[in-house]
Order: sequence, then structure tokens, then C-alpha cells
Amino acid sequence: MIRLIATDLDGTLLDPAGNLPGGTFRTIEKLHEKGLLFCAASGRQLVALRQMFAPVADKMLFLAENGAIVAYGQKVLYCHAIRPDDTLRALDAMEALSGVHALLCAPKCAYYADEAQPFLYFVKASYVSNQKADLRKIAQSERICKIAVYDDGGPEKKTMTVLPHALPDMRVTLSGGNWLDISGKNTHKGRAMRFIRKAFRFAREECVAFGDHMNDYEMLIECGHPYVPENAYAPLKKLIGKTVPSNAEGGVMTAMEQLAEGRLP
Repeated sequence: MIRLIATDLDGTLLDPAGNLPGGTFRTIEKLHEKGLLFCAASGRQLVALRQMFAPVADKMLFLAENGAIVAYGQKVLYCHAIRPDDTLRALDAMEALSGVHALLCAPKCAYYADEAQPFLYFVKASYVSNQKADLRKIAQSERICKIAVYDDGGPEKKTMTVLPHALPDMRVTLSGGNWLDISGKNTHKGRAMRFIRKAFRFAREECVAFGDHMNDYEMLIECGHPYVPENAYAPLKKLIGKTVPSNAEGGVMTAMEQLAEGRLP
């Protein structure tokens, strides 16, 4: 019996324009009525996720900041922060690279220092609670749970060839488009999913998960029924194997409706 459905948002549940499919809230309500817990698992900040799912926010789980935060309704259950000195080391490593912009993500706000475009446009569009600040001061005064990094030229060409070597004791992973994430070595969606499973006593085979990029991999394999949409990042698609139609076709939404009816995709 399925008891938990977790899905990534961008590139997975959301359509290519970044919108929730029609009927999302109705389907989450239906899942809730049938005893299935829905979890939005995203790199987005908690406040943005609660706003996005406001009509059903008290009936679902949030796995925010790529696994650094877990909340149930309005209650934060789990928060894994980066040590201040590690955050400062990461900022040092990025300062040596051109066209690279850092966003320090705390539980209630995301902080940026420069206003370069299109970096700032994406910050304002995706992080509803944001503020310009001195990042070094913020690193020592706030709990930083994730460092989002925007690379003008694309992370595969530059930042992903440099930062993993410069920060071997931290986790550096692609998160989609021009973005990558830096977090604590053991902070990822899979660890957060293990916390959820333990807290709610879900067996692995009772969990379904959907994701489209490498920052979803650990979460997917932590669940007994992992799927990727047809538009998923090719290496992840090869690793997982099982697919649903693309996000442009509403594949995850259709799968959720099937699960609400007691059928696996």
C-alpha cells in the first residue's frame, strides 16, 4: 500500500512555464482523504513552497532547500545548517571565478550581494523572501542551510569542474539550468526522505517519488517506487529507468491521480 508521494517541482510536477498543473490542489485533497501524504520536495525555500501550496499547506509535507529543511504544515521538523566557516570557504572559492553569483539560503530568507542579471531576476522570481546583504556577515549571523550558485556560462563548463575539488568536504550538485547547490556533505533529499520515513514510520515500498535531476537521485532511490519524467536529465533517466510522460504533458500529475485511485503509474 502506498502511503507517501514525494515529487520535485521544477522540471517534474511544474509545467515548462513553472506553473502547477490544473487540479493539483484537488488531487492533493483527494490523496489526503485516502490517507496518502503528499510531499513537495524542492530546492526552493520553505516560505515559497508554503505560498505556492497555500490552499493545502496544512495537509502536506515540505522538503525544502534540497533536503536541508523538512516541515509538516506550519511546523519545521528538521533543519540541517552549514557551519559558518564552511560557508565562508565556499564564498572564497566562488570569488575566484567570474560570472558566478552566490545566494545564501536561511530558513526564512535568501541573501544576495550582487545585482547582476539574469541572476537577480531568477532570485526575485523563485525566492519570495529575499534581501541584499553582506554575505560574510550573514554567514556568521544566520543558519545557512544551502548556498545556491548561479553560473552565467553554465555549471558543467566551469563551476562543476572547480568547486567540487575546492570544497571536497561539502556537497556540490547540479540543480537544473544554470544553477548548482552547495550544502553540508550529507545534506540531500535522500537524507531528508530517510528522516520522513522514520518520523512517519513509512516502509520504503510504501513510498513513491518523482524527480528530474541529479539533486533528486538520493530521494528517488530511498523510495520503493521511483520515477522520472521523460524530460529528465539523461544520466538520471538512465539510472532510474522507470518513466512517466514529460512535465509538458502533465506526466506526474496523471501519475498522482492514478495513485489516488490505488494504481501505480
